[in-house]
Amino acid sequence: MTTQAFSPGSQMLIVEELMLLLLDDEKGSVAGSPSLQFLLGGGLLVELALLERVGQSEKKSLLTGRKLLATGTGPLPDPLLQAAYDTIAEKPRGAQQALTKIGKGLQKTVPERLVERGILREEKKKMLGVIPHIVHPAENTSYETQLRRKIRPVLADGATPDQRTASLIALLSAGNALKTSLRDMEPPLKWSSDIRRRGKEIQEGDWGATVVSDAVKAAAAAITAATVAATTAATTSG
Repeated sequence: MTTQAFSPGSQMLIVEELMLLLLDDEKGSVAGSPSLQFLLGGGLLVELALLERVGQSEKKSLLTGRKLLATGTGPLPDPLLQAAYDTIAEKPRGAQQALTKIGKGLQKTVPERLVERGILREEKKKMLGVIPHIVHPAENTSYETQLRRKIRPVLADGATPDQRTASLIALLSAGNALKTSLRDMEPPLKWSSDIRRRGKEIQEGDWGATVVSDAVKAAAAAITAATVAATTAATTSG
């Protein structure tokens, strides 16, 4: 595994950063995350908000939630963003319904992109020695290390995050995956009720432009609902 400096090239998407924080560097897989599809879809939604390409309708009544709306014109700089934008542009949808569609297939697509960047590698394994599956261990950890260095002081010391870092923390908190993101922090950062509280504070706060905060909150609410539903279903079936 190399730790050479990451060659910038194009800006990494929030959805790619989420995947890096969730993947186990050695095992190359994401530990049980029932809302992963929604979490990754939320990353694309927030990215569109940062580009001012998504908004929300007005809430008409207590029984009618706000719908996501595509805004702006022209092509987007990344095919994943364009696909997410096109989905939102099809028709007004609530955040949870939109993230179901936007997040579909990202668990496969995003690691493949990170392999192309030289950040992950692809390995074929057999589960129980029989069932073939693919894992994506870390190949170059420099970008992930930089990412964790930005997150750590926000969670540990109460530092004020920039919009992208706040969005990452908010989405991870909503998906009950913030604890996972503390793995490999340097120096180590132990999970605690204070860290959990700080994550919730950022999840519910206003960080930057209203449209971005609105997108983060809409995505966070959808991710939380999906996580609760999946956890309840697992508990019931068990």
